[in-house]
Amino acid sequence: MALAAAFAAAAMTIAPGSGYAQSYHRSLLRVGDGQVRNIKLGLNKSMIVELPRPVREVMVSNPAQIDAVMQSATRAYLIGKNLGEANILFIDNNGSQVAVLEVTIERDLGALENLIARLIPGSRVHVETVGQNVVLTGSVPTPIDATRASEIVNSFLDSGAAASSNSAAGGGTAITVNTGGNAGSSSGDSGSNRVINMITVEGREQVLLKVSVVEMERNVIKQLGVDLAAIVNSGNFGFAALSALPYPVNGAVGAAASGLLGGGGLANLVDSRPGAALAGAGWQSGSSQVDAVLRALEQNGLIHTLAEPNLTAISGETANFLAGGEFPIPVAQQLDQITVEFKKFGIGLSFTPVVMSEGLISLKISTEVSELSTEGAVVLRNISIPALKVRRAETAVELPSGGSIVIAGLLSDQSRQAISGYPGLKSLPVLGTLFRSRDFQSKETELVVLVTPYVVKPAARQQLARPDDGFAWASDVNSDLLGQMNRIYGRDPERAPVGNYSGDVGFIVE
Repeated sequence: MALAAAFAAAAMTIAPGSGYAQSYHRSLLRVGDGQVRNIKLGLNKSMIVELPRPVREVMVSNPAQIDAVMQSATRAYLIGKNLGEANILFIDNNGSQVAVLEVTIERDLGALENLIARLIPGSRVHVETVGQNVVLTGSVPTPIDATRASEIVNSFLDSGAAASSNSAAGGGTAITVNTGGNAGSSSGDSGSNRVINMITVEGREQVLLKVSVVEMERNVIKQLGVDLAAIVNSGNFGFAALSALPYPVNGAVGAAASGLLGGGGLANLVDSRPGAALAGAGWQSGSSQVDAVLRALEQNGLIHTLAEPNLTAISGETANFLAGGEFPIPVAQQLDQITVEFKKFGIGLSFTPVVMSEGLISLKISTEVSELSTEGAVVLRNISIPALKVRRAETAVELPSGGSIVIAGLLSDQSRQAISGYPGLKSLPVLGTLFRSRDFQSKETELVVLVTPYVVKPAARQQLARPDDGFAWASDVNSDLLGQMNRIYGRDPERAPVGNYSGDVGFIVE
């Protein structure tokens, strides 16, 4: 029974012989003739009991728990010494029973309920005692308030040893058991106190997490080299030279230099190298021929990656999100059998939020952006298996609602260069350019992962926007004659967006 009623103005009574009557701790108690009363007496508290007629004897079942002192023939003074139960019998001069008191000695926690109500606004916490255990019931607005209520009770009980806590929150109820010794308490009871937290959380907070993965990548490729092919015949004497310089960093663009002297000479070479920046010169006299091709290439590339997954979860629960797909991976089995397994890729997010206090959120985050790549791919038994380019971050942070923090970042600058050519000749100033090739590659990357949590509440359906709001397919006339894919609204749109606008508005794709 809740101890909040311990300060009730009057005790409940019933006629003698019809059953027990319940009475809570009070300073003065009047007992009817022959009545049996159940009362609660606070630890180290006292009570005056007024009896209906003179008493000759007082019998206490457990003097270690309670003392009963007769101040007069009709007035008794009770003192609760230790936690527990006892009964007191009052006998008159004729040996008849005047009254019986069934007494439960427990901590008077009425002041504690008032303290919790004052320190935790919006809480409705009731404190009960069962033997040496304290049970918390009622409701609080947030899970952290349930933990605070338990901490307040532990401090109020003034346990002599550090308390240990095992908690589990589920279904909107926080259940915590705190144990601690109180050997140093003023009451002198030896045993231990347990605080059983069965407070119900009225509504667990919902957290919306917005993650931004932003990456900028810049690639620069430069190639410069000269391929030479020469055949010179003079009488019975012949001379031949051929160079096909390598480009080990990026690979040569177009065909090899072996095609210089065959099938049309220089003109055939230029036509067979699509995508290459080439310039050539040739000389031919009789059966003698000299061809030179300048290979020059400069390529600049820029990659911008932006992924912003949003996900909502209840405080204390884990949510997962994936926008992407799965690609097959062959797995060798016994007897030359091959099975297929699938691996996920794309934009993934997993997080567990816990609302610690008003607006403060603890987050365990795992986010990933991956895509298929040919770099690092392998080929097994004529089966091409692509590789994955992955950007992943896993961490735990605390920040307020609406606050942002960078949980991961990367600055990368990779440069590769190779110079190949004829030994000795490639080192000549200026002329050495004809006998060497240069292959250069530079890759610069900057990656940032930002997170922003928000404590959110449900909204009306009409207050939410959809990506296709205001979208409608264009009519056949507009599609055929004007080349429109979607309807462009005019002054009087059929499905205009919500709000007051002027001019041409609507879903427009340019």
